[in-house]
Amino acid sequence: MVPIHVTSGMNGAIMVLPRGGLKDENGNSVKFDRAYYMAEQDFYLPKDKEGKVLNFETVQQSMQAMGESIKSLHPTNIVFNGKQGALMGKNALQAKVGEKVLFITSQANRDTRFHLIGGHADLYWPGGKFNNRPYTDFETWAVPAGSAAATLYQFREPGTYAFLNHNLIEAFDYGAIAQVKV
Repeated sequence: MVPIHVTSGMNGAIMVLPRGGLKDENGNSVKFDRAYYMAEQDFYLPKDKEGKVLNFETVQQSMQAMGESIKSLHPTNIVFNGKQGALMGKNALQAKVGEKVLFITSQANRDTRFHLIGGHADLYWPGGKFNNRPYTDFETWAVPAGSAAATLYQFREPGTYAFLNHNLIEAFDYGAIAQVKV
């Protein structure tokens, strides 16, 4: 039952800012203009032989089929914030040139590697630990299953940035991609 609970999107992250605020790698105060939480979620939807998602008459039937699908360890979708395209186009994240954005990310079941195309994380706090000294200038940041991480990036140029799972197959073929419009 627990795997069905977690793979149905019933998970998240709680990250508490330190009392004294965020600090950079030298212990100086860090401010940010906005923060976004992006949960990566893997789904295991039962499908028929043609690849169409199955519908069931009862919850019991759907749970049994999902339980079998989960055992494959082959997700049908890997997405941000609950569905494919949730943070794309008109739903893209927004920022302004010069703004510092704190991205808080998590994945409940699978190791992942987040990446912002067009920028490196100015500061990166792995493991959801804001009290730890952040790393600087990381291009891709790893998040172990069941963990969270945060990165701070100052947008220096206008444009549309892709924020994705750097396993590009999971980003483009499974849906783990978002946009930040600056």
